[in-house]
Amino acid sequence: MKRRVALRLYAALTTATLAAATGVVVSMPSASAATTGATGYATQNGGTTGGAGGQTVRATTGTAIHQALCGRASSSTPITIEVEGTINHANTTKVSGDSCNTAAGVIELKQISNVTIVGVGNGAVFDQLGIHIRQSSNIIIQNVTVRNVKKSGSPTSNGGDAIGMESDVRNVWVDHSSLEASGGESEGFDGLFDMKDNTQYVTLSYSTLRNSGRGGLIGSSETELSNGFVTFHHNLYENLDSRTPLLRGGIAHIYNNYYVKLNESGINSRAGARAKVDNNYFKDSKDVLGTFYTDAPGYWQVSGNTFDNVTWSAPGSENNPAGPDPKSNTTVSIPYAYSLDAASCVPGIVAQTAGANKGLKVSDGNCSTQTPTPDPRPGPTSASARVPTAPARPTERATATCGTVT
Repeated sequence: MKRRVALRLYAALTTATLAAATGVVVSMPSASAATTGATGYATQNGGTTGGAGGQTVRATTGTAIHQALCGRASSSTPITIEVEGTINHANTTKVSGDSCNTAAGVIELKQISNVTIVGVGNGAVFDQLGIHIRQSSNIIIQNVTVRNVKKSGSPTSNGGDAIGMESDVRNVWVDHSSLEASGGESEGFDGLFDMKDNTQYVTLSYSTLRNSGRGGLIGSSETELSNGFVTFHHNLYENLDSRTPLLRGGIAHIYNNYYVKLNESGINSRAGARAKVDNNYFKDSKDVLGTFYTDAPGYWQVSGNTFDNVTWSAPGSENNPAGPDPKSNTTVSIPYAYSLDAASCVPGIVAQTAGANKGLKVSDGNCSTQTPTPDPRPGPTSASARVPTAPARPTERATATCGTVT
């Protein structure tokens, strides 16, 4: 596929220093992380609370992040890691320990649970360095920028994914984060937000995905159908070629997102996947919803969306665009309550709230924003609370163009 994406760079226990060289400071628990609680499918299967209830550690290097993980009593001991500064290859090394399984050149969240990574202070930038979540559960990533992660060229990290999840991952909430590349596959980049090999109960909220050939996928092939129960809401997708997301099997709930300049295709529901697509705003884009590049169809339920200067290709053997007049061809029951902004409000709301360093502002569900209060709930103390189960299947909730869905 031709890549036409523009090459642009957007731009406790003690307060003593554990190791000045690696930038670790441990303090009492802080309310600055994970403001409010998770939303969407991340609230299911026992919920997603990250490191709530554990100690808080400040880190200014990738090595310090790994050291904080390895210094816990066990791989499931709750911890919040507050990150400030630029995390890159030069300051990210492997650290060993019984409570971690890390690697150099990537932030490795492998075989662990109950962790929050949150950007604080002047911000956290993961520069050319991806975040890899594998065989892990109950993870929160909030208020961080991950940019220019490559799968080819130099340096490489995380298979080219800004944030990648694989191999039995459960309950991940990524919120108020900025995921960016500077080109497509031919420039060495891959996906910004990928899920595969049995990844479930994930929410991506109030985040930006920009300047990449691929936004992200759910499932690595037409036969890899063990992923799903993913929510995308109040995100900005800008200057992307495709995969916003690509969904193979499973269920996705996609609402109140702003899509602008999708160059080749957008939401690509394939291989029996079902997507509930509510009150999104699509602008200056092509083929924003349908089944593309395969003869294995997917399905969608649509309501309240705005299509502003969207063009549609003709149907073919491997292309089934939903437009020019998108109609539902399935129904999807959502097991949680949520609020819908009117689609006409979405560009303004997303501009104020989406991405890192926006003060964690959120929509109030009535086309306005608010700064949430800290979530007082404690976190779990063991990974046993994350036993995968299928979500409840209540009767489909009523929808509205603005307000709370009940």
